[in-house]
Amino acid sequence: MARRNVSVMRLGRCVAFLAAATFLLPFTILLMVADQQYNLTYNSKRVFYQEYLFENGTHEEGLLPRDKFLEVGARMDARRDYLRSECSRLGLDGTGHKAYAWEYLINRQYHVIWCNIFKAASTSWMYNFNLMANYTAAFLDRTKEVPLELARKKYARPTVEMIRKAQGDSITFLIVRHPLERLASAYNDKIVHAWPKSFHDQMGRRIIKKYRKAGTKPVPTERYPVFEEFVSYVLDEARVKRSLDMHWTPYSDFCTPCKFNFDVILKFETLDEDQRFLIQMARLHEVIKPEWRNSGKGTNTLHNINHLYSRLRKSQLDGLYNLYKYDLQLFNYTIDNYYEIIQKDDSNHG
Repeated sequence: MARRNVSVMRLGRCVAFLAAATFLLPFTILLMVADQQYNLTYNSKRVFYQEYLFENGTHEEGLLPRDKFLEVGARMDARRDYLRSECSRLGLDGTGHKAYAWEYLINRQYHVIWCNIFKAASTSWMYNFNLMANYTAAFLDRTKEVPLELARKKYARPTVEMIRKAQGDSITFLIVRHPLERLASAYNDKIVHAWPKSFHDQMGRRIIKKYRKAGTKPVPTERYPVFEEFVSYVLDEARVKRSLDMHWTPYSDFCTPCKFNFDVILKFETLDEDQRFLIQMARLHEVIKPEWRNSGKGTNTLHNINHLYSRLRKSQLDGLYNLYKYDLQLFNYTIDNYYEIIQKDDSNHG
């Protein structure tokens, strides 16, 4: 009798299990399908999206039309191939070089990974990543908290292993900018327009004290370091191997792009199209919009950049080339035109 009761109980459990499984099966399939949507590789995602464009076209405001999407996609392929080729040529993808994960942000909800390079659309994309972390636009527009600090409350500093694991179902991207243009922008933003008594204001005072020589003619009268003083400071800090400020640290050090596979490489020079492409690829268009959140302080036109670099000696430009050599080589930038600027005016600063 006891054995019969046990058998009946076991049969009841099996029936209950099968009933529960039958009830849950449709939901399980839906979850698997939804998860598989993000388990596609970058290329599979792009092929899927391209086929969607061919069938449906692009009707939503702000999205790239089909032909432009394909054009930008080809540009991304070329940039990715070039980066891999240069990494191999320069030996930066070998075991002798350590991967650096500190500045990466991983968003698991939308399956995107970004290496934040300061002074390369970082304000805009920090805002975007905060939106994707479920901060509201109204809150972000009124808060006085530093955007990076807000982001780090939602995005923990990852390890190399965390990044590589997340890359299996994510789009990994970074935004680069000509290193010398980025340096000029950082100087204008953080040194010339430093907030009184801020960290960078105090840095500027130290630079003036050390590098402004009484015998220099004409003696600069600016309350902030002039560009040649600032560059001397940066080069001296690099020469003695002190950690550089994050706003002008070489991004080859920041992101170690030869140690991770990047799917999308955006460039400041083509940023509008590039970020529209990324937003469409990652299907973020319902969450974020391509926009500029920080146009900088003062001017940062070509004229202003030419003026700044015309103040430098050739030896200083040589030093900047050595400092940013890998940034230049990995992302196909040149500084030949900067030597032309200096050669034109170098006699005045010899």
